[in-house]
Amino acid sequence: MKKNAPKNNKTKRKEFLEEMARLESELEQRHKTELLEKSETAVVEAVPEQPTTKATPVEGDDDNEDDDEPVNNQRLSKAQKRRNKKEREARERAQEIRVELENAALQPSPKLIELQQITNALKTRHLLLHSIPSDGDCLYGAVRHQLQVNALPPHSIEELRTETANYVRAHKDSLSCYMTHPDTGDLLNDAEFDKYCKDIADTHAWGGHIELKALSSLLRVPIEVIQAEGPPTLLGQDEFGGAPLVICYHRHIYQLGAHYNSTLPIEED
Repeated sequence: MKKNAPKNNKTKRKEFLEEMARLESELEQRHKTELLEKSETAVVEAVPEQPTTKATPVEGDDDNEDDDEPVNNQRLSKAQKRRNKKEREARERAQEIRVELENAALQPSPKLIELQQITNALKTRHLLLHSIPSDGDCLYGAVRHQLQVNALPPHSIEELRTETANYVRAHKDSLSCYMTHPDTGDLLNDAEFDKYCKDIADTHAWGGHIELKALSSLLRVPIEVIQAEGPPTLLGQDEFGGAPLVICYHRHIYQLGAHYNSTLPIEED
């Protein structure tokens, strides 16, 4: 679905992305349900039907593998004792697996842990998380929202993309040394560099550090990126000064890839 999502139809692409996010959420929930069902099945399968000659357990000592109480005037054979012991160990292990799976299902996911860490970091700065649609334009959408929040000259996402592509082209000598092919790891050649810039302007290509650097320089304002682990990344502070645009970087919020959100100041009474 991701490969076939239309690039030139924003509405259709957004529908594709939303549907993929919904399917991923359903799949994750189904996995948790299946794990719990599997553990319950393991418990049942691990307890085979008991033979009719099973010894009658002695009260208070039903786990004693040396139980020699007579059954139908016969004592249990050593082989039967071994089978009973294996059955008991299988039941105990199946129960342990079930408990482990149930506990794992109750543990917070990496997505929730990351979200809590970012929320806590924002709270110390009297900021709230502001969600940006996951449509490939999240970086530009977050920057656009921050321009509005800080009462700076507005820009559309299309304008931000076009200006960013032009900036990268104009600064090829200083930026190309940081641009590598995602498959080979080699530096981009001229054709690949031109395609990279064209994708910035004409598609919903996801943006990263290079695009953030370009946006900070274009808008002449610092940009600060808050993330769950590690210190914030601050671009343009030395060149421009002043209050930065504050956005958030998420690694785990969507399985399709990383995502940027914006922030809002907490209104105080």
